[in-house]
Amino acid sequence: MTEETAFALAESKLTPADFERVRDLIYRHVGINLPPSKRTMVFSRLSRRLRETGHDSFSAYLDSVAGPHTAEWQQFVNALTTNLTSFFREAYHFPVLAEFLKHRPDPSRPPSIWCAAASTGEEPYSLAITVLDTLGARSGAKIFASDIDTNVLNTARRGVYPASSVDSLEPAVRNRHFMRGVRENSGFVRVRPELGAMITFDQVNLSADEWPFREPFDAIFCRNVMIYFDAKVKAGVLERMHRALRPGGLLFVGHSENFTDRRELFALQGKTVYRRVG
Repeated sequence: MTEETAFALAESKLTPADFERVRDLIYRHVGINLPPSKRTMVFSRLSRRLRETGHDSFSAYLDSVAGPHTAEWQQFVNALTTNLTSFFREAYHFPVLAEFLKHRPDPSRPPSIWCAAASTGEEPYSLAITVLDTLGARSGAKIFASDIDTNVLNTARRGVYPASSVDSLEPAVRNRHFMRGVRENSGFVRVRPELGAMITFDQVNLSADEWPFREPFDAIFCRNVMIYFDAKVKAGVLERMHRALRPGGLLFVGHSENFTDRRELFALQGKTVYRRVG
């Protein structure tokens, strides 16, 4: 029996009914719309949870998940979320942010930015670097970084990365904003404390009806997230993001996301950059 055949036989243990339960759970509580093509991914990722929790079937495992108030729920969500990021990914957005910060309507007020898909932290730290290099250390800027996945948030809070992850950055940027590990930490870098001091990390469910913000933001980065939502969930997220932005604030989205059909909320400002209308 080949390895591919063995994998296919094992995957058959994820019955159509089990797969539909997975799709229903993650959609109802997180808003992620898993298409039928993701069945192999679901099998691969949840198989690990079965092994770690000692369940002998997907049905029994899903009984243990049931909903967001169970002990396994967060691990279920963590397993099914996708995290792909890097420092200054989609780099054309950061000069746009820098210019916006320089010419924001009220320069006396410290700017605030929300990174709505922080993943393992490279994006919010890239935002912090942009703010520091643009406005200096006394701007008082605050960055709120959120994700639905608690595992990646823990990595983000640590701010430690393989040294290879910053190889593409200019040497001056690496030297200003990262510390290289020595001895047992050789091969790793840590973000400098002044970057971490600007950022608050916390979990936010974008599909929730209410978000935990008291004040609106000057800019929101929500890139390559809404591709996982259907039209209904996406509409609700966009309406809440409109409320979460100050008038004239900017929404930065992913390269494959287009919201020109919501002209009453956002006006296209540049390449995948939208300005709040109203």
